[in-house]
Amino acid sequence: MLRFLFFLFLAMVSLGNFISAEEPELVGVKKCKLCHNKASLGKQYELWTKEKHSQAYKVLGTPEAKAMGKKVGIANPQESGKCLKCHSTAYNFTEKRVSTKVTLEEGVSCETCHGPGSLYSKEEIMKKHEICVGKGLNPNPKAICTKCHNPESPSYKEFKLEQFLKDIAHPRPKK
Repeated sequence: MLRFLFFLFLAMVSLGNFISAEEPELVGVKKCKLCHNKASLGKQYELWTKEKHSQAYKVLGTPEAKAMGKKVGIANPQESGKCLKCHSTAYNFTEKRVSTKVTLEEGVSCETCHGPGSLYSKEEIMKKHEICVGKGLNPNPKAICTKCHNPESPSYKEFKLEQFLKDIAHPRPKK
């Protein structure tokens, strides 16, 4: 009987761990900015604000984007999931909004490439890369680029990955 109770206890603990396993969620660029705007990390947030990804939502409101949208039957690109899946982290590559913690105005922010940060964004976790990856950090952000930079996009131009990566680089300073 004791043996049975022991195995029942183990099964309940295992089931509890399975049920409570957390899925990483988007936290938004303001959370990332808390650490990633420090000089010691290369002011990565500031660099992002100066490049096109940070303006991805805003560009959908331009006359050019509206004209492009009209050609494919989209009245307002800033309201269409077909556009927002690549122009807002809040849509995370889907045609439906998956997060209200991320504003549309953030455009394409940190978590689009690096993965939802709720489980790895604490400083003590961020210091250990392997643990971050286990908690949702995308170990290969390059693989994400072609989810949007592809011929399906009405504004597609030849995509040169290595040049593109140089244009958006935000490395940490060497110590």
